[in-house]
Amino acid sequence: MNALEVRELSLRFGAVAALDGVSFDVAAGELFAVIGPNGAGKTSLFNLLSRITPLSSGTVRYFGQDLLAFRAHELAGAGMARTFQNLGLFLPLTALDNVLVGRNHAMRAGLVGSGLRLPAARREEAANRRAAWEALAFVGAAAVAQRPVGSLPYGMQKRVEIARALAMEPRLLLLDEPVAGMSRGERGEIAELVGRLHADTDTTVLLVEHDMGVVMGLADRVLVLDFGRVIACGTPAQVQADGKVVAAYLGQPLP
Repeated sequence: MNALEVRELSLRFGAVAALDGVSFDVAAGELFAVIGPNGAGKTSLFNLLSRITPLSSGTVRYFGQDLLAFRAHELAGAGMARTFQNLGLFLPLTALDNVLVGRNHAMRAGLVGSGLRLPAARREEAANRRAAWEALAFVGAAAVAQRPVGSLPYGMQKRVEIARALAMEPRLLLLDEPVAGMSRGERGEIAELVGRLHADTDTTVLLVEHDMGVVMGLADRVLVLDFGRVIACGTPAQVQADGKVVAAYLGQPLP
């Protein structure tokens, strides 16, 4: 089964087409990257898939279901998680509490049960805290779990955001430029983390990233957008050798 089946997806703002007839499939378990120059439509695509922005036309199947039948707040329960280029963390809260926010869809005890500390509510809280700790440990952030996230370096904040998404136990994880703004060493560390996440879990990963070294080293397949249209889709080697891609984005073939 495919994780995503996107057909003729379009998004228009008046006369401007942010996306124009975009079609592609993402296989379950695949690490699929989307690249393109600024303004190519990458963020617009993510916003459509995460139901932030309504599409103009087209269809999207998500593990066989009509994605458009979901509202944005229902996607976590359906197994979709997303990180953002601009961090969406709650800076005064601890790293652990930020990750626990990602478990909100799994909290069923309700206000009364939690307030009265009923046994079921205590078990649920313990399970959610355990999942949050495990996610922080996986990304290498367990040591800062009790620190306010606003006091952490940018690279560690990125790890916390990935941990929050991971704690949601997603079937499909959308990573929006996870190494943006990082040093060379930090980019390598986060790339290794994304590769390990993909290898060690059953999570399908949809990655938007400008760092071509990261993309070509991680992705099973790569989709290239330019002015809202698909100009190439294939393995990293196929994409690097595509003349349209070289002309539109890469400038020259990568070594």
